[in-house]
Amino acid sequence: MSDKPFHNSRICITGGAGFLGSFVVERFLAQGATRDNLIIPRQAEYDLTQAADVARLYQDTRPNIVIHLAAEVGGIGANRSQPGRFFYANMAMGLHLIEQARVFRLKKFVQVGTICAYPKHTPVPFREQNLWDGFPEETNAPYGVAKKALLVMCQAYRAQYDLNAIYLLPVNLYGPRDNFDLATSHVIPAMIRKFSEAQQRGDPKVTLWGDGSPTREFLYVEDAAEAIVAATARYDGPEPVNLGNGRELRIRDLAQQIAGGVGFQGRILWDTNQPNGQPRRCLDVGRARELFGFEARTPFEQGLRRTITWYQEHRAQITATP
Repeated sequence: MSDKPFHNSRICITGGAGFLGSFVVERFLAQGATRDNLIIPRQAEYDLTQAADVARLYQDTRPNIVIHLAAEVGGIGANRSQPGRFFYANMAMGLHLIEQARVFRLKKFVQVGTICAYPKHTPVPFREQNLWDGFPEETNAPYGVAKKALLVMCQAYRAQYDLNAIYLLPVNLYGPRDNFDLATSHVIPAMIRKFSEAQQRGDPKVTLWGDGSPTREFLYVEDAAEAIVAATARYDGPEPVNLGNGRELRIRDLAQQIAGGVGFQGRILWDTNQPNGQPRRCLDVGRARELFGFEARTPFEQGLRRTITWYQEHRAQITATP
C-alpha cells in the first residue's frame, strides 16, 4: 500500500467532529489526506436524517469516499428513554447516505456499525457469522437492529448496484475526548466521572447499575481510528468485520480499576433493580487481522490511564457544560 493512499481522495466523514471522528480525521491526515479534501458535515447545515439534506451534502461536497460514523447513541439509560428516536435517526441517516452513495457512484462507502447488533446471548467470542442467530439485548435493540439493517442494505447495494460498501463492527470504545455526560455516556466515561466527583466530595460510596457481573471488551479510540482507515484502504468485501482486541473484562473489575485510578477509596454498591445489559461481550478479531492487517496496540491499562488523565485535565470544562 502507498505511504499516502488518500492523497487525492475527497473524504466525507460524518460525525467527524465527534469522539471517534476526530481521531479518524487525524489518522487520515497522517495517511496523506489533505485538510482541503476532508469534509466534516455539521448538523446545523446538513440534517442527515433528511433525504434532501443528504443529497445536497453529496452535491455540495462531491466526495469519492464516505465514512459514516455519525450516530445517535448512548448508554443503557439513553437507550431505554429514546428507543424510537435511536431507531429512526440511525436508520434514516444510513438509509439516505447509502442511497446517495449509489446515485453519485461513490468509490467507497464505509458503514460503521455497532456491537449492539449482536444477539443477546451470542457465544463468546462473537464471530461475524453469529450476527443473525438471535435478537439483540432488549435495552439497546432498536439502535442495534437499525444498524444491522444497514449491513443488509450495504450488501444488497453491492450485489445490485456494485456499490463498494463495507461494514465494520467496533466493540465498546473509550479514550480521550469521550462523552462524559452522565445522561448519555457509556460505561467507562460514566464511571470515571462518577468516581471522580465522589472522590472530590468525599462521598463514602458510589452506586452503579446492575450487579457488576456482565463482561465487556473495550477498544481504545486511536486503535479504532487506525482500523477504520486501514479497512478503507485495504478491504473491499461484503462481509462484516469485527474491530476489537479480544480481551474480556468484568464490569465489577472495571469499576475497581477506575475507582483506584481516580483515587476513590469508598464503597462500591450495585443497584440490582437496574438492568445489566448484555451478559457478555468479547469479539473474535481474526477477520480484521487477516483482511486488512489490523491488531489493537494499546493495552487497556495504558488507555484507561490516558482517558482518566484527559478527563482530569478537562474536568472544569466538562462539568460546566449544561
